[in-house]
Amino acid sequence: MPYGMLLLDNWFYVGNTNGLVRYPYRTGETRITAKGEKILDLPAGGHFTRNLIADSAGRKIYIAVGSGTNVDEDNQYAKNPHRAAILEVNPDGSGMRIFATGLRNPVGMDWEPKTNMLWTVVNERDGLGDELVPDYLTRVKEGGFYGWPYSYFGPNEEPRKKGERPEMVAKAIKPDYALGSHVAALGLAFYRNKSFPSRYQGGAFIGMHGSWNRSNMVGYKVAFVPFDNGRPAGPIEDILTGFIANEKSYEVYGRPVGVTVASDGSLLVADDGGNKVWRVSATASR
Repeated sequence: MPYGMLLLDNWFYVGNTNGLVRYPYRTGETRITAKGEKILDLPAGGHFTRNLIADSAGRKIYIAVGSGTNVDEDNQYAKNPHRAAILEVNPDGSGMRIFATGLRNPVGMDWEPKTNMLWTVVNERDGLGDELVPDYLTRVKEGGFYGWPYSYFGPNEEPRKKGERPEMVAKAIKPDYALGSHVAALGLAFYRNKSFPSRYQGGAFIGMHGSWNRSNMVGYKVAFVPFDNGRPAGPIEDILTGFIANEKSYEVYGRPVGVTVASDGSLLVADDGGNKVWRVSATASR
């Protein structure tokens, strides 16, 4: 179940649900012909996506690994801290360590252009009603703990874990920006190009896969969060909508997932409900 992809030096990396695999790569190649090499085992299943990103120097690879459950109902989290985390590893698969934890299901990752800090979007837990818990966009602090499963959005104790780990609740970092509950934020891309109007430069595009267990549908769009001096600086805005076909029957035309910016400055959106890649470009003002 591949999700994450990364080109680094002469390697093409793929994040499978159960491991990190790499293939020899030369610039311009459009298909894999050589046999892959599994360089790191990862815990399989559960939230299965394993997104990948490298630092600017190409010295480290970061891997987003979601939890295996909603709120660790079987108390396995302490036994497998490599879940609900972002892991750091060398390009050859060695030296793996936990970079940040307590992130229920981190997926999209990107480097904020002004500060060069790692940011991620996180899918939060279910079962607390339509308005809890907000999915979020946040800086990823090295060594940081973001609450799951013991608390949500900072030190708000999870009622299904009440009294279990008060010291973990107390140390939970409050995320930077709430995106709305159950929007299923999966994709993240900061805008570094100049073909869109200047107000978009430096801001974050977010692919929202959409809710599945909420009474009214939310998400199912690509949204934008403006940034200023490396921090969110305004309300969230809709950028690409129209994916909902029939809200009463939960029918959709598509479901946005990954977002990235092409070399010409257009926005590319992977849609796994419509089996398409959409291209969003700016038109010149009159």
